Amino acid sequence: MMTFEDLVNTSKTSKTPLHEVVCEWYMMNTGDDPQNALKTSLRLTNEMFNSFEARKSNPSKSLTGWVGENDQKVRNSSPFLLSQIVYSGIEVALSMAEHNASMGKIVACPTAGACGVVPGALISMHKNLGKSVEELSHSLLVAGAVGERIRRKASISGAVSGCQAEIGTATAMASAAIVYAVSPENYEALVSAPALALKSLLGLVCDPVGGFVEIPCVKRNAFGVSTAFTAAELALAGIESVIPFEEVAESLGRVGRRLPEELKETGKGGIAVTQTARDMLAKFLGVDRRR
Repeated sequence: MMTFEDLVNTSKTSKTPLHEVVCEWYMMNTGDDPQNALKTSLRLTNEMFNSFEARKSNPSKSLTGWVGENDQKVRNSSPFLLSQIVYSGIEVALSMAEHNASMGKIVACPTAGACGVVPGALISMHKNLGKSVEELSHSLLVAGAVGERIRRKASISGAVSGCQAEIGTATAMASAAIVYAVSPENYEALVSAPALALKSLLGLVCDPVGGFVEIPCVKRNAFGVSTAFTAAELALAGIESVIPFEEVAESLGRVGRRLPEELKETGKGGIAVTQTARDMLAKFLGVDRRR
């Protein structure tokens, strides 16, 4: 059973690009042709771009009407404090999350609720760094390996381990994708970035208002991609994670098992039970709370 660190070390010692090592790992686990992993990654990367363009050309609100304009607000504004690459990532992340909330086609990466984080990183690097779709599909393969290791060590489900398992995993995946896109042979950064990203989100609860993947889910995608860029930047600067990635993933599982049911996608805890949230849900359902 190869860890993510094993994959990176294999790439380093064999002088084989990490995304190709991941494809071979895919073959070892599935028996499928590694070329199929490359083709699938390219197809999914293109789907991310298509979804983003579809959202821009036909924006709509969610079923409840609670979200659906956040991406346009960011698109029609300019950054006051953030760099353009992070700001673009936030715009894309919001677009993907709101596209999902309005029943648009998205790439669950690793889940629908966290579908904006990885596309936010990839599409922003295309727009701001000129990375090709093919290059980004290689980064997506590396991101997929990170997500798969978290799935095996813990969970990627909010219903099992809270939002740390969804936005947390997506953020770790995106951080590795960013590093691989800009410095594919920086092996130390490749293993540190996802560990740094995931550590920063351990304990994040899943508390969707009304049980809908809208509030706070949409905006958490924006915070996820900004954290991914931060983790990648720290790792590229030479800052290492003292706790190895695989151990951080194990910690996610332990924390998830300790979280109460109310904080695991049930809509029965956190901000989901605030007065404002209850009033919003009652209004949507047409319930008179004064009775």
